[in-house]
Amino acid sequence: MMFRLDVPTKRGSVLNGVLFRQEEKRVSDTVMIAITGIHGNFYSNPFYYNIGDTLNSGTIDFIYAQTNDAFGKIETVNVNTGKKEIIGSWNERFSYTDEDINAYLSFAEEEGYAHIILAGHSLGANKVIYYLSRHHDPRVEHFFLLSPANLTYMMSGVTEREKLLIREQVERGDGEKMLPFPFMGWVPCIASTAYDWQFSGLLNNVHTAKDGDFSQAEQITHTGALLVGTYDNFTDGDPSAFFRNLNDHMPAAKKTV
Repeated sequence: MMFRLDVPTKRGSVLNGVLFRQEEKRVSDTVMIAITGIHGNFYSNPFYYNIGDTLNSGTIDFIYAQTNDAFGKIETVNVNTGKKEIIGSWNERFSYTDEDINAYLSFAEEEGYAHIILAGHSLGANKVIYYLSRHHDPRVEHFFLLSPANLTYMMSGVTEREKLLIREQVERGDGEKMLPFPFMGWVPCIASTAYDWQFSGLLNNVHTAKDGDFSQAEQITHTGALLVGTYDNFTDGDPSAFFRNLNDHMPAAKKTV
């Protein structure tokens, strides 16, 4: 069975998720929360249905957890102001990560789940790494990272001219205005959102290079599992090496597979 979730964040924005569970009332003690990536919705990633149904068959509940950027634009109502707002990949800020993940964890805690697995797919996996590096949250029992996004690879097509335009627009105080071009060639967004991608480093936490910045992964004390597809083209042709590189920087690497 599937149930729509409207999960409010501290800033008032409401995130729309879906709860998969066998009965209307909770019967399982375990839930997996899957943080989605950019445009990581049911329409672009229908495998979420299969994940939810499969886990339910094993008496594990599943929360498909959309964050601010699951779609280009999402119309909602801010619970703090009562006003309509439009959120999405066009105006996401990476600093929302803590609030977004905490909102779903708080929902699961209030539902009474004894065991919470925090998962993330694509950019959602980067968000889980970021969150767990900053919060040794006892509510989370394990993590599950599915194909984290290699942001350096994703942004490799951004030209020096475009980088300069992003920086100049933010520095002159126009960060909330739309860029005159789609970032990475496919994301229409405000300059501040593009700045977060290109310059903040907040979610640029997985790399193919051995000397990449793995300082966030090095702070994670939770254990969990890593999964990447053999055809993942964000990994410079070697998915196994990509994940071994990440795993080697985790304090609990021997317990992480």
